[in-house]
Amino acid sequence: MLIVDSHLDLAWNALQWNRDLELDALTIRAQEQAPTARGHGTGTVALPNLREGRVCVCFATTLARCTGRPVPHVDYGSPAQAYAQGQGHIAYYRALERMGLVRILHTGDELERHVAAWRAWDADPEGDSPPVGMVLAMESADPILGPDDIGEWHRDGIRVIGPAHYGPGRYAGGTGTDQGLTAAGRSLLEGMAREGVMLDLTHLSDAAFWQAVDLYQGTVLASHNNCRALVSHQRQFDDDQLRAIIDRDGVVGAAMDVWMLQQGWRRGDSNLASGLAQVADHIDHVCQLAGNSRHAAIGSDLDGGFGGEQSPHDLDTIADLQQVAKILAGRGYGDEDVAAIMHGNWFRLLGKALR
Repeated sequence: MLIVDSHLDLAWNALQWNRDLELDALTIRAQEQAPTARGHGTGTVALPNLREGRVCVCFATTLARCTGRPVPHVDYGSPAQAYAQGQGHIAYYRALERMGLVRILHTGDELERHVAAWRAWDADPEGDSPPVGMVLAMESADPILGPDDIGEWHRDGIRVIGPAHYGPGRYAGGTGTDQGLTAAGRSLLEGMAREGVMLDLTHLSDAAFWQAVDLYQGTVLASHNNCRALVSHQRQFDDDQLRAIIDRDGVVGAAMDVWMLQQGWRRGDSNLASGLAQVADHIDHVCQLAGNSRHAAIGSDLDGGFGGEQSPHDLDTIADLQQVAKILAGRGYGDEDVAAIMHGNWFRLLGKALR
């Protein structure tokens, strides 16, 4: 089963965590035998594991904030620093592409050819798999120096932007705030619509979410977001927010961070109560709200600042995303519905939006 994963912080892991993602995740773990940070020694994602798991396309992020609350390696003291970090992440993806390890996807035609190559290999897996396809996405728009610069980032390959991350962003309030869109954020959304850059609503505060949905008329999605009805936290979307995405023919990628799967989970708690079955619960909730399987998908966020200790207990590496398909089939989802959730819904959305 081919898979699309709509949120992986690959460049952040490579540059800020100094992981060589050309190596297998198990090898990277062995290199981190003396962990220096949370998640070290327990990583789940690397390029060989993506290919093993038939993750043919992923949304690969740039990640840098500038909220006024500096945090090493993610939240910078000035927009110029955030800009440089974002550009560095794009440079990493370009380097992987020059080496033939990935293929950056800019247009619907490129996506169609890429998927055809993967389908052909999947049907007759002789030799190495095609390169992993990447749709470049920006998590937090803080690296964009000003709204008029959106064209530059589009030319650099960015096709998806989430205006905020955690905290009070330069363009919008993120997780843990009640801040809405800033004046610059409104201008940013107008520029995104002109350039055809998709809007990722993930991480927006409730106020910013509704303002963004009202203002932006292009393609909307939630790349890595779960359901507040199942785990009550502002980081998740409530049913009205999920319906708003569904009504716009958007897609919601289910995330695998345990604190988004288990009510009340805190760092250091066991992850044994949270497995891929709980991920399927969130997928099913979106499908029940929609009345169909057209709007639920995978957006794992694996290794997004954590590792196996904060992932579903029955997932060793990202290749185990294949188990989600089996769980859904066991719950009565038909083959077409499972395929839509695992890859088809993202193919449909990207095919319409990429230009």
